[in-house]
Amino acid sequence: MSAVVKPKVPIAVRVAVAAVLAVIFLYVVPFVVPGYLVSQFATVLVFAIAIVGINLVTGFGGAITLGHAAFVALGSYTTAILVVRYGWNPYATIPVSAALSWIAGWCLGFPALRLQGLYLALGTLVLSITVPPLLKRFDVFTGGVQGLNVGNPEAPTFLPIDDSQWIYFVCLAVAAVLYIVARRILSGPLRRALVAARDNQLVAAVMGVDRATLTTATFAMSSLYAGVAGSLYAMIVGFVSPDTFNVMMSLSLFVGAVVGGITSLNGAIVGAMFIQFVPIWASDIDVSLGGLVFGGALIVTLVVIPAGIGGLGERIFLWLCTRLGWVERSGATRDGARAIGTAQNEPA
Repeated sequence: MSAVVKPKVPIAVRVAVAAVLAVIFLYVVPFVVPGYLVSQFATVLVFAIAIVGINLVTGFGGAITLGHAAFVALGSYTTAILVVRYGWNPYATIPVSAALSWIAGWCLGFPALRLQGLYLALGTLVLSITVPPLLKRFDVFTGGVQGLNVGNPEAPTFLPIDDSQWIYFVCLAVAAVLYIVARRILSGPLRRALVAARDNQLVAAVMGVDRATLTTATFAMSSLYAGVAGSLYAMIVGFVSPDTFNVMMSLSLFVGAVVGGITSLNGAIVGAMFIQFVPIWASDIDVSLGGLVFGGALIVTLVVIPAGIGGLGERIFLWLCTRLGWVERSGATRDGARAIGTAQNEPA
């Protein structure tokens, strides 16, 4: 039986890494980089939230979904309608967007039980195709083709920051909470149940995994993340329109999940930066390079680093920990080895 090796980083190193990350996210990004980039980094955090949802349903649940733009649209329009039509505080709309997206994802989970692989991907792709026309149809609430002007939330007057820095900190706080929730979900028995249902449904059934409940719950949680991302996206942009949430957004989020690592929560921020900045840099060279860059990045990632940049980074991290001796073996394996050694030392 092979031992399970887990990294055991010294506390001092953890504190140092946490301090560096805190300096980057809490000081460098909001106060050092140019002001126009702060809003773009806030958008990166929003995309990272949506990509974490894709990691849950695709990377660990094994369900290929290309319809996340529909749930992002649901969250964005929920915020826009409540703010514009009913005068709600924009921050109060975030839990409403999350709840509606969770319900929509739960409802989508039931037909997903009968679809797998390519058929499920095509079904969710149809969802992305049909949402923009529906939003244009109900123009009484959605504003139709013209969209809705939400406006950007203003920073509190008692804080010495501008509006872009304020919305960045809001997105950072929400992203941190949702990241911790996803990490907690994937650090216990639910992770093993998801992987078992993804890799072998028969074995999962023998283990007592309720695939129907697990699949619908995974879709619901993934949709919740997309809905929260959509709500924050409406606050950042200050305007929502049907054409924003098209098929290209769904494909971009999926490409970001693959590039960052489809099973790597840490890679979500890498994938989000890719889909936010790389198309801008490519368009500076040639407007037609955006699609080429996305397609090329997807092919290269699948061929060269199937685990994505985040997965590659985690493997390098584990290798470094092994070389430095910062590892520990699983408790069961360690106890078993101790028992075997005791038995071998006992006289016959």
